[in-house]
Amino acid sequence: MGPAALIVDDDAAFRDVAALLFTTRGCAEVHAAADVEGAFLAFTCRRPDWVLIDVNLDGSSGTALARALARLPAPPRVVLTSTDASAVSSAELRECGAIAFVAKDKLATTDLAGLFSPAGT
Repeated sequence: MGPAALIVDDDAAFRDVAALLFTTRGCAEVHAAADVEGAFLAFTCRRPDWVLIDVNLDGSSGTALARALARLPAPPRVVLTSTDASAVSSAELRECGAIAFVAKDKLATTDLAGLFSPAGT
C-alpha cells in the first residue's frame, strides 16, 4: 500500500491537478484542504505521510502551517509549493520544518516519491 497525501491549497483546480499527480505516482489516498483549519482536520482524521502546502494560503501562511505540523508527534513530511519560484528561502524552509520547495510549474516533472522519501532530502 502506498503513502497517503494531503494537499493544502486555496485553488481548487490546483488541488485537483496535484491530487491526480499524487494518485498516478503511487499514493494510496489523497486528501485535500483549502485552508489551515481544513488541513488540521484532514491531518487529524487521516494522518497522511506526505503534505504539500501552498506557501500563500488565503488568509494564512503555508510556512506557519508547516511549522505547526513539524511540532506534532510523528510529523508528516512536508513540501512547500508556490507559483513564485522564489517564495521561500533556504533558511525559511529549514526553519519551518519542510523538507523541500517545488514551484507549482515543476510539480508535474518532479519525482514525488523520491522527493518525499527520507533519502530525497
